Amino acid sequence: MDKIGVIGLGRMGAAMAERLAGQGVPVTGWTRSGRAVDGVSSAPDLAALVATSDVLILSLYDDIAVADTLDGLLSLDIAGKLVAETSTVVPAIVKSRAERFAAKGAMIVDAPVSGGPEMVAAGSCGFFIGGAADAAGRAQAVLSALTDRIFHVGPLGTGLVMKVVNNALMQSYTAGLVEQLQIAARAGLPLETALTILTGGPAGLPMVRDRLPRILGQDDSVGFPISGVAKDNGVFRRVAAEAGVATPTLDAFASLLDEAQAAGLADADIAALMRRGYRDE
Repeated sequence: MDKIGVIGLGRMGAAMAERLAGQGVPVTGWTRSGRAVDGVSSAPDLAALVATSDVLILSLYDDIAVADTLDGLLSLDIAGKLVAETSTVVPAIVKSRAERFAAKGAMIVDAPVSGGPEMVAAGSCGFFIGGAADAAGRAQAVLSALTDRIFHVGPLGTGLVMKVVNNALMQSYTAGLVEQLQIAARAGLPLETALTILTGGPAGLPMVRDRLPRILGQDDSVGFPISGVAKDNGVFRRVAAEAGVATPTLDAFASLLDEAQAAGLADADIAALMRRGYRDE
């Protein structure tokens, strides 16, 4: 069985490490902040993690963190290793380094996650893998300990594009929901009534249904914070711009996210933005 090293132990990285450990997979974690996860061994540094791992799973916050870590890996002996980049970043971060990884005798795939930490813990998240067939097959075997919803969508970089298409649609839906909830509020429709009807019918999304207690203010836990949604929104719009595609809905949603963060909601779950939409102004 491959030994797994998880780089980055934030919400997603920690959830993956815990899930792997719970499935009996040998896993070690490392993060620059020194954070540890209960039940998961920690490496003292990146070099030590690489030395004791066959597969390295990156779960990092942004382009800069991923680029720095990939460059750090390229400075080490990674022959025979598989690198699975699961963070949400622009595809060029991975694609521009592909030849250097191959020259070092390592495989690399982009395998962004669909779903939050709670879905990782439940084994219901998804992965979109971009990469050569042999690397993708190896990645699928490893990631199968996390979920059975794994899709090899094409060559390196396409996994991240699929993540953009998937999650940008959810952001577009959220933008529309916020708009429509304002109409519901001004008509005097109770928020719970409107959302119960929406989530139980063809206009609903599981993303909203599963957040109903948070939207209604009955649960203050955070699955995915507004600041993280805003970061991803910037990635999605950059990918679209590189493809020459206009994104007026995502642009408008960026403004909503900026307003919410300015109102002190940066660390709140995205449900707070939906709840904020229900207001009569």
